[in-house]
Amino acid sequence: MSELITAELVDLDLSAATKDAAARSLAERMVAAHRVTDLDGFLADVAAREAQMPTGLDGGIGIPHCRSEHVNAPTLAFGRSAAGIDFGAADGPADLVFLIAAPAGADDDHLTILSGLARRLMDPEFTAALRAGTDPAAVAALIRGEEPAEEPAAEEEGTAPEPEAETAEAAGSVPFRIVAVTSCPTGIAHTYMAAESLAAAGRAEGVEVTVETQGSGGFKKLDPAVIAAADAVIWAHDVEVRERTRFRGKPLVDVGVKAGINRPAELIAEARRKAERGEIAAESEADGGKDSGDGDADRSGADHAHFGVRLRTYLMSGVSYMVPFVAAGGLLIALSFAIGGYETASAKSVADHFVWGEADSWAALLNQIGSAAFAFLVPVLAGYIAYGMADRPALVPGFVGGSIALTVNAGFLGGLVAGLLAGTVVMAIQRVPVHATLRGIMPVLVIPLIASAVVGFLMFIVVGKPIASLQNALTDWLNGLSGSNAVILGVVLGLMMCFDMGGPLNKVAYAFAVGGLADPTDGSLKVMAAVMAAGMVPPLAMALATTVRKKLFTKTERENGRAAWVLGASFITEGAIPFAAADPLRVIPSVMAGGAVTGALSMAFGATLRAPHGGVFVVPLIGEPFLYLLAIAAGTLVATALVVLLKGARRAAPDPAGAAGAPGSGDSRVPVAA
Repeated sequence: MSELITAELVDLDLSAATKDAAARSLAERMVAAHRVTDLDGFLADVAAREAQMPTGLDGGIGIPHCRSEHVNAPTLAFGRSAAGIDFGAADGPADLVFLIAAPAGADDDHLTILSGLARRLMDPEFTAALRAGTDPAAVAALIRGEEPAEEPAAEEEGTAPEPEAETAEAAGSVPFRIVAVTSCPTGIAHTYMAAESLAAAGRAEGVEVTVETQGSGGFKKLDPAVIAAADAVIWAHDVEVRERTRFRGKPLVDVGVKAGINRPAELIAEARRKAERGEIAAESEADGGKDSGDGDADRSGADHAHFGVRLRTYLMSGVSYMVPFVAAGGLLIALSFAIGGYETASAKSVADHFVWGEADSWAALLNQIGSAAFAFLVPVLAGYIAYGMADRPALVPGFVGGSIALTVNAGFLGGLVAGLLAGTVVMAIQRVPVHATLRGIMPVLVIPLIASAVVGFLMFIVVGKPIASLQNALTDWLNGLSGSNAVILGVVLGLMMCFDMGGPLNKVAYAFAVGGLADPTDGSLKVMAAVMAAGMVPPLAMALATTVRKKLFTKTERENGRAAWVLGASFITEGAIPFAAADPLRVIPSVMAGGAVTGALSMAFGATLRAPHGGVFVVPLIGEPFLYLLAIAAGTLVATALVVLLKGARRAAPDPAGAAGAPGSGDSRVPVAA
């Protein structure tokens, strides 16, 4: 472990206020140590991993980590924050931050060492020593495990439960046995921390817990005899459990990996209760069904909540793959209208009629390329909804169903239904027992063939026409919106765009808008305009607030405010997230109010938009552009005024936290002395 962390990679006075700033600060040390070759590329990989699931852990620990092609040697960097940094843990901000970087092709030895650190983070004495350390070199040595004096204590603590187990066995009792599987998307940290946490809780409860870690450091299957002898099974995972049919017929507790870290005793107790009641996992639950991987969502909870989480995951999978087609096609079409006017849409094919020196020919070319991209919207949506449900075998029936939706004029709604049908049919076929000789051709031939035929029949004969009628009714409703109805819709869309700023509600509103661009009408273009306008308000409002009332914000927030001008103008709503995370009770209601005002005004003004993105840079392509900008300005002013008013009222009250805490923030974590 000696090459993984050195004194230069330790920051005992980490001043960053956000997790992104913390990652950047520690990553800069890695770049200086020649461990990372591309700072921005590496940080993009860290952010992508963080987007899958927050990396904050109870006890004041943050472990941002990733595998990246921009890392040339496995590396740890450690930072200690006096104020605390929000990494999404339930108990508050983290004061101990480990940035873990692994090369894309890291060998098992290095990853095993990294997993060893993850296990040590479950030791309270280890974390207390990190909080008490004053010398970077000594802290680096502590992390490397260069403390032989502590080994006897660790061994004694680890073996303490053994006499109890021997005594219990001598008395003729058999301990309750649990087998567990832990895994996370990266397989470096959470996987092994959950394993250690479950094992430690088992020792404390007198339960025999055997864990299979399905991480990047290796995958060694549990002995079938151990599984057979187990009384219950715990899965703490955020990626699909491999070879899950081994656990058939056992009581199963199925949760996210962070639940295995944060509440292992509860999971063990739940496993015992299920075993006592004789609850056995359904065949589908332990037989290759694809999990949603939804962070800490308790997959053993109520079935309807479980289905709701999965359904949202499936739909967002399709939308996320569809959005690039929308962005590319929509911007090309909008640019073609800017060059050649709206009559460009009826131009002859450029394959037969293209003149190099004519602007109209270039406008027609852009329009027809954009239209070609738009033609993929519904098939891609359906295909990747199905993919999110049942993996690659579902792609073909999903795309076929989406294409049929276009053929029968079922549009965006038809694509949603086709994707769900394709995924459901494939999942049903996957559960049919087949002879071993057929298993090799099932995913590439049998499943796509049968599922495509079934989905095609359903879309052409059964559901296609009714959905087309519903789609037409929705289109007519949007086109007929006027007066108060249009304003109310604008308010609702504005609230959704600003509530979670890039989260599920924001994505639902955005998906509703871009879905209308697949078959644009006057009503759907108004919806797209209102959604983009409202989404620009949160970052613009925070940028303006940090400009007019600087004293209400920390230095870091003021710096973020300067960046928020550009982010807001570019329709990147996430630019306001650092402010909302630091002071949600004041920022979120304020920006929601501003977004509602902007959405309502945009609809009332009749502004239209054919581009799905672009912010102020596509204003020339907007119908009623000056009124549109007025709507954005009005919402921004409302949100700014409310933020300043609420923060100012709080600032006027005595603040026991003093200057150390960020204005408007919650409790800050103070390092714990050993």
